[in-house]
Amino acid sequence: MNEIILQIDGRKVQAKEGMTVLQAAQSIGINIPTLCHHEKLESYGACRICIVEAETGGRTRLIAACVYPVEENMAVRTRSEKVDKTRKVLLEELLAHAPDSVPLQALAQEYGADKDRFEKEPSFCVLCGLCVRYCAEVKKINAIGFSDRGAKREISFIPEIASGNCWDCKECFPLCPTSYLQAAYVLIEALMR
Repeated sequence: MNEIILQIDGRKVQAKEGMTVLQAAQSIGINIPTLCHHEKLESYGACRICIVEAETGGRTRLIAACVYPVEENMAVRTRSEKVDKTRKVLLEELLAHAPDSVPLQALAQEYGADKDRFEKEPSFCVLCGLCVRYCAEVKKINAIGFSDRGAKREISFIPEIASGNCWDCKECFPLCPTSYLQAAYVLIEALMR
């Protein structure tokens, strides 16, 4: 694999070809917040909290660090006025769905996000996909998945599969950044059908 040289927050970074910006930043101890990223899972880019500013070829744009591959001579800023404003709005939108989420509250405090900016639609799910992806990629069971699309999208346990697997497993529950008690409720609801 080829070595790629880039800059992250003004620091020179040697990364391997194929690494994401998030991986390159983590390799030198730079923290970029994430909600939907997990080292055991394929990158997904759902929450966009890992958004950073990247400059390549004289063009600057916002990218999701967990899915965007490093490029030669790329300059990345993990904190800037634009990045912080974007993260703030994203957090405010997520807090409308999961107002009691401890990780969201901590990030909201860091970025000055107003938890009451958007009308509450508590679903207790921010559609990060960690539970769905963990069940599919690590456990290879596919007992939980997404249903519907757009604003009606939600996670659903598949009763026929979940009834024989999930109650004894529950490995996906602690991955949830909002509340794994909600996942338990959805599981019970699915099994009672």
